[in-house]
Amino acid sequence: MGFDDAGDPDVFRPESLPMPEPGKGEVLIRVAWAGVNRPDVIQRQGFYPPPPGASPIPGLEVSGTIVAVGEDVQPELLNHRVCALVSGGGYAEYCLAQAAHCLHVSQAMDLKTAAAIPETLFTVWHNVFERGWAKEGETFLVHGGTSGIGTMAIMLAKQFGITVVTTAGSDEKCDAARELGANLAINYKEQDFVEEVKNFTDGKGVDVVLDMVSGDYVARNIECLADEGRHVTIAVLGGLKATINMATVMRKRLTLTGSTLRPRSNAFKALLADEIHQHAWPLFEDGTIAPVMDQAFPLAKVADAHRRMEEGDHIGKIVLEVSGEN
Repeated sequence: MGFDDAGDPDVFRPESLPMPEPGKGEVLIRVAWAGVNRPDVIQRQGFYPPPPGASPIPGLEVSGTIVAVGEDVQPELLNHRVCALVSGGGYAEYCLAQAAHCLHVSQAMDLKTAAAIPETLFTVWHNVFERGWAKEGETFLVHGGTSGIGTMAIMLAKQFGITVVTTAGSDEKCDAARELGANLAINYKEQDFVEEVKNFTDGKGVDVVLDMVSGDYVARNIECLADEGRHVTIAVLGGLKATINMATVMRKRLTLTGSTLRPRSNAFKALLADEIHQHAWPLFEDGTIAPVMDQAFPLAKVADAHRRMEEGDHIGKIVLEVSGEN
């Protein structure tokens, strides 16, 4: 599914393209399911163009079966069930992926579930544990606790002995976040999350903030941080610019950082995938962690899937049924 011009969800249209051929280090996946993510919406709106060399078709994660391999890829991977982080092209029947960016999907895991994992897992692992240095015994604040990123962050952090505080926009969403393991869920429409964090931590503050809002949230997040705290920005849904008190940053010895995953090099993503294989993927393989699933739509109804995400009522991941194989 592609589109000619940026716009509302109805710009999507079906299109037929030549079958992709895997190049060096690549595999061709017959797509069973594809995940829907906020960057897909922003791309469709015209604000997040694909990086050079990436497919213009949206879609950053897929699951399915490897049906062809390129040069320097082990032929034994043929017919393996995988999910993969891709830089584009997921909303299609066939999608190219770097072999090193694939995660093996056992028979115990269905492909629908697997499609909902890569983008949020790679993003959370890198930003919370690598950039944010979150570790056992610390306290962590993640905004948007019932989003795909938020639900993944809550579940992963809890598995590594981290106390989790989150925000959400309704009591229902707060209940869902607590069921996932959040120690404190704050309805930001009714409560001041800065005051709630201070009360919960006895004034100390949290060690790490994962921020998807930016804008005026940054200054408020800084108020929430403890000494030596780390602030990690991964989206700017609330605005590109922030005004902050740098004296507070210096006094608390804070670290302000952020990242975008899609334009990073294949080599970087391969290293990230390897670390995930070692430290996080076993938790998914044995069923300790499973992504929270919101709703599935046929690929032909991708516009409805994007509307669902933009409405903001979803809890967990939205996926597209392509072949529907499980």
